Amino acid sequence: MSTDFQHGREALGARLRELRVEAGLDGKSLAELLGWQRSKVSRLQNGRQTATDEDLEAWAGVVGVPEQAAELQARLRGLESQQRPWRRQLCAGHAPVQDRYVVEYRRTATIRGYEATVIPGLFQTPAYARQLLMQNAQLMRSPRDTDAAVQARMRRQEVLDEPGKLFRVLLWEAALHAAVGTREVMAGQLDRLVGLIGMSTVELGIVPLGAPMPLTPKHGFWIFDEERVVVDTINTELQYDSADDLALYGRVWDQLDQAAVHGHQAHRLIARARAAIAAT
Repeated sequence: MSTDFQHGREALGARLRELRVEAGLDGKSLAELLGWQRSKVSRLQNGRQTATDEDLEAWAGVVGVPEQAAELQARLRGLESQQRPWRRQLCAGHAPVQDRYVVEYRRTATIRGYEATVIPGLFQTPAYARQLLMQNAQLMRSPRDTDAAVQARMRRQEVLDEPGKLFRVLLWEAALHAAVGTREVMAGQLDRLVGLIGMSTVELGIVPLGAPMPLTPKHGFWIFDEERVVVDTINTELQYDSADDLALYGRVWDQLDQAAVHGHQAHRLIARARAAIAAT
């Protein structure tokens, strides 16, 4: 995936490789001196794994330049925020961002996601998506390319029909009642959710409003192939891939899943939201 964070990680890896070569060591020798698997050296050098402070300090020491550890760790600090501001991403409109998501979802086999306030793009109807994209374009003052953006968002949903994929998605029940657009738009969106229940590639869970919660609902997040976490805020997309962050978000998802209902129970909650719309 091509991101500012990934580019930075690759640049850090290139610097590590440079220090190793200057020390006259090959990857195997360095791994032996550090007591690491050779694959770890390769992943760090090629930007496929994020180093820790301890990794960088050990690397600098073994290659004979311990004074370089601080500079390497400063580079790591620059990566740890892992931010992609929405204003920059949306400078050419929403469609390019949606196209990037199409590629990312096609590359991913398993996703665990949670949303507290909105139906996720993977499950949205065109009408619901249109409302959200128009609202966001107005908020961010970005170019209006709504038609193209909606089409790209719908292309993302093609992965739902691909064998071997699994999308384990949790919604807080409040998201079913957050009015986006007209009653017709919301009714159509809720009907769409009902149709997803039972799909072989989808596990849809809903956390009821009255359910005992092991923790507060938190913000939405997505775990891609247990390799990285993506969190959207109002102004920024954040990405994390450290083992600690993955474990933390994984625990949060697991606890929310324990509070969620699935299958016919989830269907009942959707039907309740649908009836509430009809009554307004």
